[in-house]
Amino acid sequence: MSSNNDSIQKTVIVALLLCVVCSVVVSGAAVGLRKQQNANKQLDLQKNILLAAGLIDPAKADRATILKQFEKIETRVIDMDSGEFLNVDPAKFDQRKASKDPEQSEVLKKDPAGIKRQEKKSKVFLVREDGELAKIILPVRGYGLWSTLWGFLALKPDANTVIGLGFYEHAETPGLGGEVDNPAWKSIWQGKKVFNEQGEVAIEVVKGSVDPSKPGSEHKIDGLSGATLTSVGVSNLVQFWLGEQGFGPFLEKIRKQGA
Repeated sequence: MSSNNDSIQKTVIVALLLCVVCSVVVSGAAVGLRKQQNANKQLDLQKNILLAAGLIDPAKADRATILKQFEKIETRVIDMDSGEFLNVDPAKFDQRKASKDPEQSEVLKKDPAGIKRQEKKSKVFLVREDGELAKIILPVRGYGLWSTLWGFLALKPDANTVIGLGFYEHAETPGLGGEVDNPAWKSIWQGKKVFNEQGEVAIEVVKGSVDPSKPGSEHKIDGLSGATLTSVGVSNLVQFWLGEQGFGPFLEKIRKQGA
């Protein structure tokens, strides 16, 4: 009997020691790889900024190409209320962290994008050609069916014409809401107009297909088949971030004064 007890005790001790050793190894690996993980995450963000702006071919988006092309990007931080540039180092500004910090964000009373809190400052990404503004890339996010979609929307220097839209993080249903990643659907956004003649945000994702012969079609994008709620979510988040609660003041400043 005592022999059996000793055997059980030894088995438990060995199992516990094995768990401790594995935990130490896993924790050490996580800490050791954190720097590389952060670098990869930053590279992925840079890649998606470039993709939204049409500055890189997805098939040729290797590390060296991404880093070289991103040299064309000018990153600035703006005040969301005024749209003015701030003297803030973009490299030291964590926007996602700021969106959760009560001192750097505020609870939204009107929240069509479903983000709950909005940061008071935001990064914007600019491309200049021969010293003139050529492209504006804005970070956007909002709730779809199952998740928050995080992405970038690129505009021409008129602050009205869409260059491209892309999402780099979401958990929408593959084959349905996940079609936000479909290159064919994303291409529909190119050339669409954000504002109508009255200066109101008019761009929207509609149910079904858009008839290009009908008035206002320049503001409308085909909905995702079988993914109505994701389509509505994308429409809401784009309207929110391009409106007065989002980048509206900044875009108005661009239209009147340039950047």
